[in-house]
Amino acid sequence: MTNAKDTVREFLLQVRSGLHPDRASRFMAGRVRAHQVVSEAPVVVERTPQQYAEHVQEMLDAYGAFTLTVDELIAEGDRVYARWTQVGRHVGPVDHYQPTGAQLIAMTSAVYRVEDGLIAEYWIQIDRQGITAQLEQAASPR
Repeated sequence: MTNAKDTVREFLLQVRSGLHPDRASRFMAGRVRAHQVVSEAPVVVERTPQQYAEHVQEMLDAYGAFTLTVDELIAEGDRVYARWTQVGRHVGPVDHYQPTGAQLIAMTSAVYRVEDGLIAEYWIQIDRQGITAQLEQAASPR
């Protein structure tokens, strides 16, 4: 049996990274509660592994084949804190910005709750302001 930290590490490196989104069901429960921690409008959504794979495909459509580097991984009991850096290119529409080809860097952190070896719930924070600033700079006339 894999421990919670290993489950999250492999999920990030295989699924969230965009390398193998089709493997989501190996790491996620049948329904996962995703707490989108956005200060202006927090929301909770439920996703199946298939829906999460589709979400990763949306990221690939927007950022191309990006790299994901796990910067920090801390586990205690059934909770795993992860912080990562994702680097891609702006190859598809993001919000109201049309593709610029510019490099985009996203800093993200999440706490995952693992139950019976599968991710059952998570709370995620993405540096949306940083992404927006990069998009604005890339879209501005030079």
